[in-house]
Amino acid sequence: MASVIKPPSTMASLVLPKLQSTNCKIWKPANCRFTFPHLITKYRTICCTNVTPWDQPPISYALQEDNQKGEFLTAPATLFETLDSDQSKTSPSVTTEAKGVTKVGYIRWPMWLLGPLVLLATGMVPTLWLPVSSIFLGPNIASLLSLTGLDCMFNLGASLFLLMADACSRPTALAQDPCRSKPPFSYRFWNMVAAVSGFIFPLTMWFGSQKGLFLFQPHLPPISFAILLGPYLLLLGVQMLTEMLTWHWESPVWLVTPVVYEVYRVLQLMRGLKLGAELGAPAWTVHMIRGLVCWWVLVLGVQVMRVAWYAGFTAHLRQNEPSTAS
Repeated sequence: MASVIKPPSTMASLVLPKLQSTNCKIWKPANCRFTFPHLITKYRTICCTNVTPWDQPPISYALQEDNQKGEFLTAPATLFETLDSDQSKTSPSVTTEAKGVTKVGYIRWPMWLLGPLVLLATGMVPTLWLPVSSIFLGPNIASLLSLTGLDCMFNLGASLFLLMADACSRPTALAQDPCRSKPPFSYRFWNMVAAVSGFIFPLTMWFGSQKGLFLFQPHLPPISFAILLGPYLLLLGVQMLTEMLTWHWESPVWLVTPVVYEVYRVLQLMRGLKLGAELGAPAWTVHMIRGLVCWWVLVLGVQVMRVAWYAGFTAHLRQNEPSTAS
C-alpha cells in the first residue's frame, strides 16, 4: 500500500552563496536570499510496507532492562582467574593431562630407590646380620615361628617392591592405555615345573625317611624337618601364587617376580645348612639341602638369561617399528 503526501507550503526559497553580475559589475553580499512566490515545489513521499526480496530487513533496537543494578563490566576479582577459566574451557584435557603427568612423575622418582631399599631391609639385612642363635632356640615351635616370621617380613617387602615396580612400568601419559604384558605359555609351563620340582624333591626324601628306606636313614623328626624346610616350602607356595596373579593381571613384573624370590631362597637354604649343623641333622638331609641350593641357582641363572633375552627382543621390535611405519 502506498500513499502520496503533499505539504501545505507553496513558497520556495533558494539561497545563493555569492552572485556576480557581469553587466553591471556589482557584487552582491553572500547569503542573499531570493524568494519566488509563484514557484510551487511538490514533495512526494512513498511509504510501502512490503519489502522487496533484495532489500535488507530493517534493524530493530530494543531496550533491555538493567539487571546489573548499576554494575558496569562485572568480571572476576583478578585477571588470573579469568585466564585460568579461559584456558580450562579451551583445553581442559591438555591441562589435566599435564598436571597428572607431573604428579605421577614426582611420585615415581623416589620409587626407583625406595623399592630396592625396602627389599634390602626386609630380606637381606635380617638374614645376613641377625645371628642364628637369637632366632633358633632349639627344635621347638618357637624357633619355627621365629624363622617363619623372618620369611613373612621378606614376603611383605617383596610385595611392596613388586607394586612399586608395576607402578614405574606404567606409561607416564594418562591418555595412553595401561601397559599389558602377557607371558608366553612356555615360560609359565617351565616356571611351574621348576616350582613343583622344588616341592616334590624334599617331600619325597622326607617321606622315604618316614617309611624307613635305607638311603634316607637315620630318621629325621618332623619338627626338625619343619624348622629346616618348613619356611622354604611356605615361601615357595607364596611365590607360585604371586606369579599366577601377575600372569592373570598381565603385569610387566612377571619377569622379575621369580628372580626376587629365588635370590632370597638361596639365602634361606644356606641358613638351613647352618641350622642343620646345630640340629645334628643326618647326612642325607644336608646333601638334600645342598642339592636344593644348586637347583635354585640353576633356575635363577635361567631366569636372568630370560631377562636378557626379553630386553634384546623388545629392542629388536623397536628397531623394526620405523621400517614398518615407513
